[in-house]
Amino acid sequence: MRIQITPHWGVAQDADHMVDTTALLTLLAAIQESGAIAQAARSVGLSYRHAWGQVKRAEQLFGHPLVDAGRGRGSTLTPLAEKLIWADKRISARLSPLLSSLASELENELDRALPPRPGSTLRLHASHGFAVAALVEKLEAASLSVELRYRNSFESVSALARGECDLAGFHVPIGEFQSGAAQRYMKWLKPGAHSLVHLAVRTQGLFVAAGNPKKIRSLEDLRRADVRFVNRPEGSGTRMLTELLLKKAAITPAEVTGYDSAEFTHAAVAAYIASGMADVGIGVQTAAQRFGLPFIPLVKERYFFALTKAAQNEPTMKTVLALMQSPAYRSTVASLVGYEAGETGRLLSVAEAFDS
Repeated sequence: MRIQITPHWGVAQDADHMVDTTALLTLLAAIQESGAIAQAARSVGLSYRHAWGQVKRAEQLFGHPLVDAGRGRGSTLTPLAEKLIWADKRISARLSPLLSSLASELENELDRALPPRPGSTLRLHASHGFAVAALVEKLEAASLSVELRYRNSFESVSALARGECDLAGFHVPIGEFQSGAAQRYMKWLKPGAHSLVHLAVRTQGLFVAAGNPKKIRSLEDLRRADVRFVNRPEGSGTRMLTELLLKKAAITPAEVTGYDSAEFTHAAVAAYIASGMADVGIGVQTAAQRFGLPFIPLVKERYFFALTKAAQNEPTMKTVLALMQSPAYRSTVASLVGYEAGETGRLLSVAEAFDS
């Protein structure tokens, strides 16, 4: 049983005049891609008259044009229409991981109300990542029951220590920051009781607005009063990395405009910047690429799943490890911009992973 929850929003001046943005944004995106209302209408299964009427009703609500249909030069979106599309992307980037977690919880509540089925449920708690999302898709395609909760890295590893999950996802920078970052997780990870599965190496760096209008080149630019930063929440691995990077650069949080703002995922940070609400943030390269943002690499990191040694030989966990080690999944991870899959699925001791 699979539950899907997707964000849905509308715009209205009053309850009797609501514009459903789902249909409108689908049409506007098609116009943006094709440059012609007639062609866009056909691509979404509407008549030209119906599509044009939909645009005009929305323009009446906003009191401002959404489409510039100049004679002989095709149709283009106005800045307002483009802002609506970015708003939708930002809503999806911020809410989708939370809604995926909620859907997974509801699936398992319903399962418990039904007659027992053979097999066990894999409880996966992890900070949100593109390789994690791809893994969950593969597991569900293999008919494995997964209870997914997107949580920050510290919450995930502490949940494993309390026995609340079977796999806990977290990430640690490679190089000079590894020791300091790994030490923070050792509050919950016990070398005698836990093992790690290498998921991927990925690149973290600065996202900047399209065209980089503020000419941001490095962390030093975060000191500038005209540069607005968007952060990640406390407890996230990327927030920890940000703290380490700023400390090395001798930059205090008080010097960074927007340091106390936070978005839940890498994609949400990218969407926030793409919509013009900030100038720079830190996240994985994949998110920057998906939102068309320039990316300035800062550091590579390894993403791990932690598990108990006792769970390694359980049938469900063996299935998960075999899937992670499969060429198909490794190929999926390698196809993600900024990800490396050379050791995906490798089982390590805590000491092996952190060289001590």
